[in-house]
Amino acid sequence: MTIETEEPALTVDELAARAGVTVRTVRFYSTRGLLPPPVIGPRRVGHYGPEHLARLALIEELQRQGMTLAAIERYLRRLPPDLGPHDLALHRAVVASWAPDAVEAVTREELRRRAGRALSEEDVDRLVAMGVVAVGAEDGGGDGGGDGDGSYRVDSGLLRLGVRLLDVPLSQEAIRAARTVLLDHARAAAHELSRLLREEVTERDARAVRSLSAHMQPLVVQALLTAFQRSLKEDLREWLGEPPADGSP
Repeated sequence: MTIETEEPALTVDELAARAGVTVRTVRFYSTRGLLPPPVIGPRRVGHYGPEHLARLALIEELQRQGMTLAAIERYLRRLPPDLGPHDLALHRAVVASWAPDAVEAVTREELRRRAGRALSEEDVDRLVAMGVVAVGAEDGGGDGGGDGDGSYRVDSGLLRLGVRLLDVPLSQEAIRAARTVLLDHARAAAHELSRLLREEVTERDARAVRSLSAHMQPLVVQALLTAFQRSLKEDLREWLGEPPADGSP
């Protein structure tokens, strides 16, 4: 595991403070294999980086969704071993989206506070284009643009990821087009999987169907996200003329 150089290395006390957990919790997760080992520096002091913070945030979100520690261990073991902080943030955003009531009404100041940074009108427009933020009341709104100190509807599970994407040099048109592509394919996959589930449980009652869906959802979402990440990396390598990851010609 390589610590990213754009953020300073953290001691275990600093990591715990940044993540909002105790040092004992960090060490417990490390002994269970939920966190990779720290980089050992001078004086045998362990240093942690962005990946550890991202993993702690993902573990916290999984716990919030009601997963047991054993289930979290299984979930993390299924993740590709080379995931960086950004990839882990994607998984956390997906996990947060399992919550049924993720959309909240907030003021502009609360939106800024939750984003953790100042937000210009252009930033808000980009978050609206991503589908992370909507302007106005539940029955109103618009296509974008801030409204001073008015109300916003924000998808809390996606806000952190959306804020990170603000620095990606994409136009609003490209963001909207990408969102349309992703939604169309996600809906198609969901409809097909729903059809398969209905065929599987034709002889069972509604409670069994809901139980199967609840157990399948995190596995399906994880599989879709992992397949997407791998396919995107392969397409980018091909576009850039780089050799395949497996070294094949």
